[in-house]
Amino acid sequence: MTVIVILALVALFIGLRLYSVLGERTGHEQQPILKPADPDTRVEARPTQPSAVPQSAQDSGDLAYLPTAGPGVRALLAADPSFDVARFLEGGKAAYRMILEAFWRGDLAAIRPHVDDHVYETFATAVDQRSKDGLTLDNRLVAIEQAVISEAMVDRDIAVVTVRFEADIAAITRNADGQVVAGSLSDAVQTRDLWTFRRDISSPDPNWRLIETDEEE
Repeated sequence: MTVIVILALVALFIGLRLYSVLGERTGHEQQPILKPADPDTRVEARPTQPSAVPQSAQDSGDLAYLPTAGPGVRALLAADPSFDVARFLEGGKAAYRMILEAFWRGDLAAIRPHVDDHVYETFATAVDQRSKDGLTLDNRLVAIEQAVISEAMVDRDIAVVTVRFEADIAAITRNADGQVVAGSLSDAVQTRDLWTFRRDISSPDPNWRLIETDEEE
């Protein structure tokens, strides 16, 4: 009888230890809270001073750059050790959202400081044509599923980085009377955009400028 009691106590002790280590797994555990981008949505390279690419940048589950972009990323780190891959992508996603939403609203003033001249002209032409046609966009960026560096290069002091954004966008176009003429807010479409950013790494200005946009086929 004494032996049975002792075995029962041992089993209870082991059970309590496992619970304290593993916790109660329900499948709905709260995910870690990621630090949001700064209110200033410009893509910055210098808020931190890391000396190497984060280990997660090469993990398949948390891809930060494609294997083909690896040499370019390493060259950029060698030229500018303050460059932080994860922070750059965080700022890139914030810029992607801000620029798209400003374009949909027709707010060219918000776009101007972040883009190159010919990119601005492309946005401005589209907004002007939309206005002439009496159309407005009622788009929603539902989620950015992934942002990954697809290309990177350094030519002297000029760094150029292309980011591939995979996003879900619900798009709708309205006429001057507010009636829907195209699209649906209830049906988000997955898009793949290639945005290229440029920066003079010899400059004290840490901000990157959008110099090209494209859609991945």
